[in-house]
Amino acid sequence: MSDVRLFFKIADDLNIDTKQVTATVNLLDEGATVPFISRYRKEVTGSLDEVQILTIKTEIERLRQLEQRRESILKSIESQGKLTEELKEKIQEADTLSKLEDLYLPYKPKRRTKATVAREKGLEPLALLILEQQTKELFPEALKFVDKDKGVENPEEALQGARDIIAEIVSEEANVRESLRQLFKRSATIKSRVIRGKEEEGEKFEDYFEWQEKLMNCPSHRMLAMRRGEKEDILIIDITVEDEEAHDILTKHFIKSRGECAEQITEAIYDGYKRLLQPSIEAEMRLLTKQQADEKAIQVFAENLRELLLASPLGQKRILALDPGFKSGCKLVALDAQGKLLEETVIYPHEPQRRVTEAENIILAYAAKHNIEAIAIGNGTASRETEQFIRGIDVLPKEIPVIVVSEAGASVYSASEAAREEFGEYDLTVRGAVSIGRRLADPLAELVKIDPKSIGVGQYQHDVDQVALKQKLDDVVMSCVNGVGVELNTASKQLLSYVSGIGETLAKNIVEYRNENGPFKSRRALLEVPRMGEKVFEQCSGFLRIRDGVHPLDKSAVHPESYHIVEKMASDLGCSIDDLIRDKETRKKINLNAYVTDTVGLPTLKDIMSELEKPGRDPRKSFEIFSFDEHVHEISDLREGMRLPGIVTNVTNFGAFVDVGVHQDGLVHISQLSDTFVDDPNTVVKVGQKVWVNVTEVDVKRKRIALSMKGEGVVASRKQPAQKQEAAYDPNDMKSALAALKGKFGK
Repeated sequence: MSDVRLFFKIADDLNIDTKQVTATVNLLDEGATVPFISRYRKEVTGSLDEVQILTIKTEIERLRQLEQRRESILKSIESQGKLTEELKEKIQEADTLSKLEDLYLPYKPKRRTKATVAREKGLEPLALLILEQQTKELFPEALKFVDKDKGVENPEEALQGARDIIAEIVSEEANVRESLRQLFKRSATIKSRVIRGKEEEGEKFEDYFEWQEKLMNCPSHRMLAMRRGEKEDILIIDITVEDEEAHDILTKHFIKSRGECAEQITEAIYDGYKRLLQPSIEAEMRLLTKQQADEKAIQVFAENLRELLLASPLGQKRILALDPGFKSGCKLVALDAQGKLLEETVIYPHEPQRRVTEAENIILAYAAKHNIEAIAIGNGTASRETEQFIRGIDVLPKEIPVIVVSEAGASVYSASEAAREEFGEYDLTVRGAVSIGRRLADPLAELVKIDPKSIGVGQYQHDVDQVALKQKLDDVVMSCVNGVGVELNTASKQLLSYVSGIGETLAKNIVEYRNENGPFKSRRALLEVPRMGEKVFEQCSGFLRIRDGVHPLDKSAVHPESYHIVEKMASDLGCSIDDLIRDKETRKKINLNAYVTDTVGLPTLKDIMSELEKPGRDPRKSFEIFSFDEHVHEISDLREGMRLPGIVTNVTNFGAFVDVGVHQDGLVHISQLSDTFVDDPNTVVKVGQKVWVNVTEVDVKRKRIALSMKGEGVVASRKQPAQKQEAAYDPNDMKSALAALKGKFGK
């Protein structure tokens, strides 16, 4: 299949014009990135967005791999001298990998099988004779194949060998395999049971000790939970259909008459299904449902990560950051507005030392000395106690906000090469405190230094396809980084590495050049960085910002290739570019149609006008200060019926986890997210969202907290009256969700 046919197929699937697909693939083949294409090549693609472009990228890669496999199969069969025109046509028309592999199966080199042995004994003609079902008397025919030299002692052995060959033919028939595949998709049941003697060891999987449901109804979190139980040798999983239904499909396909031949074929069908077909199709279903579960889990992770990366930044503020602790004390660091470490120490306001006065004096001294504008406290051990201590310092200026910050991944960063490189002379606690402070100022800039899998917003992230997970998360990080834009003169090499076209090596070169030569004065100066060519400059320059650059547009998202357009606008109006940026009335005089050319259309011109209005604006939401209930600090403080403020820490397929400030997240099951039916939790809540929850159940011993967002004002930022609607929820989903919570799945 030529690329043109692939383009038509993708266009048809996405319901877009083939020209858009062709143009997008051509740009991708030339090395353009998804963010660059979606932002700066709208005229070429017809204004496709990032999601559409990424889908095209994924699909063309999949289809090209399919084409490579098709060519490989054709060459293999042709080399065997068995490629007929009819078979070639079927292979050319196969539109999925499973169909291709089905057609190739009879010709695929295989290990020695019962059928192979039977063929070596010369019994294939007898098998084909039986399949033709033209012979009424089989015994005389079987007698002809008795050959003691070949190991066929009697007619029954000849028939047995023929049945072995028929069983393999049955199992390799493409149409039959597809029919059975559809039967499994339609009717298969997945069953799990505990391995005898593993009940105590596998307590966290107890909800699956005797579990059964329709395979295609099994949600991804349950599928991954059962597979984890199987991987840990706690559970046994079976995927089955009714044997009679499968036998009926095979019988209708192969048996066309009655008599001895039909009896032999029937016996071969039963054997072939049990020994070859059923295990093969079950393996396919295991792989298919695992892939589907992976895709859903990866999508959940990606959506959560996007929300976390795009969390509201406090901005460039002088921050006092604390990594709280009891016995070891609270690590305290002061950061300047650019996140540079100014000073660090340890305070001991809690048990067992209780050096409260000393700790208060240090806090006040740091706040005054470094002109502190905000205080960040990690949400780990002793977090609420530390927050209470800070808020209790009477003379601390009230205009300094005290904000609890997620520590997720901070310990991973502390031990990372990036942290050692920047703070090699400091211990892990200092690095962790710095990370806490910086992620308050700019979550995106700090979190890109951490492996996304370590941030803790996934669902079974260690059980899914790790290559697919990494690719998806990298795509999300790149999308977020380029969507926000990067300050060239302050960005870390980790942040720069995600900018369109740059990568790790060039990011390192940029930082080294900046350290040696001082801040970049213009975007064009990037071309002086080693290994920065015109092509890479084209890809990255529009996403890099220089706040005080020599050109007024260097601080904006206007691409350098479009500077001449803005310069022409200013010239035509007899003003400067700075005048265009400052004066709204002047911008109103611009007639965009006058600047349309063969390569620059209205989409780009409208983007330019948007940037002139607010150059380099941050698309993230404004920062909102949040506080937990001051009367609740431990899980033992919770009571059923309490209504509390909380922060969503993780969203899964079965609900959302919410931090209410007691060191243990509570679960809002999907059935408790809203008064109306909820199919996807992500449509109701997002990671980092501030919400109001009602406590419905507390189990202090097992550290379980059940929460509900039903009722008035459930979401702090969306206080809309709920419409009553009855929703049918599977109680087993709640059961499996609680099992996940107990086993810390997805956490």
